[in-house]
Amino acid sequence: MSTAGIQELRGEHRPRIHDDGFRHAAIEGLSQTPKVLGSKYFYDAAGSALFDRICELPEYYQTRTELKILRDHANEIASLIGDNAELIEFGAGALRKVRVLLDAAAKLRAYVPVDISGDYLRAVTCALELDYPDLMIDPVVGDFTQPLQLPSVGARRVGFFPGSTIGNFRREEALRLMSSWAGMLRGGGLLIGVDLVKDPAVLHAAYNDAAGVTAAFNKNLLARANRELQANFDLDTFAHYACYNPLEQRIEMYLVSLERQRVRVGERTFGFEQGEAIYTEDSHKYTVRQFRQLAVEAGFEPRAVWVDDDALFSVHWLEAP
Repeated sequence: MSTAGIQELRGEHRPRIHDDGFRHAAIEGLSQTPKVLGSKYFYDAAGSALFDRICELPEYYQTRTELKILRDHANEIASLIGDNAELIEFGAGALRKVRVLLDAAAKLRAYVPVDISGDYLRAVTCALELDYPDLMIDPVVGDFTQPLQLPSVGARRVGFFPGSTIGNFRREEALRLMSSWAGMLRGGGLLIGVDLVKDPAVLHAAYNDAAGVTAAFNKNLLARANRELQANFDLDTFAHYACYNPLEQRIEMYLVSLERQRVRVGERTFGFEQGEAIYTEDSHKYTVRQFRQLAVEAGFEPRAVWVDDDALFSVHWLEAP
């Protein structure tokens, strides 16, 4: 399976990919065995709204747990960021968590939110500018998995990557991404959220919520293909399925065809057998030790790490020497 095809980027950011990119990825992914739809395409306007709802679900512990960690240790984190730093948030999304840092690190030189969804980024940035009128805010529309053209303000750079999004990359992909950041942030650091290995029942509930919001979020990939790619997926003939793979320490998410059928995507037609699945998401979980080892391999020096009392989630401070 092409690991690039299932890069998800499930964090608090809102990818919005040009139709040509989505079309190419959909055709390529559905031509594979097993079929794949890259989860970076979850986040159109409808998908973003659904993910906002997921973050409020009782089963979805990640958002509230990470926010509590950030709030509880905000002053310590601010001291590590230091004065006159340029804070770069990769996959900025709704900008909820960064407000904790902006409140605590009052002497930042600039804040640079990076997101692939230009319209969404501009909207949330406008709201942020009203609340922080004295802060230089310079949004960048771009895919943070690719080389970025960032503004240069002559300040020490600190990266911020919340939301456990790093878990949506296979290990070799995560290593490659973090290695690129180690170079970009040289002389600064990276604050990153990492979901932890835990009771599989807790993980199962988080990705199979009782209200069915995650199922709707997953199926929105098909709905988006119908809207943008002239596809004719019947959403009622596909089921959301998410499971924890303990050998790989990851959640795997699928859309399973409930019947034998044929689906058109633009000029192409794809056949599905009953029970055939489309692979849509990985979400890897780490132990603290495993992630710190990954950081070392990527060129960072692991320093502080904060974990909640229930050992559900971790936030790491990594220095880029």
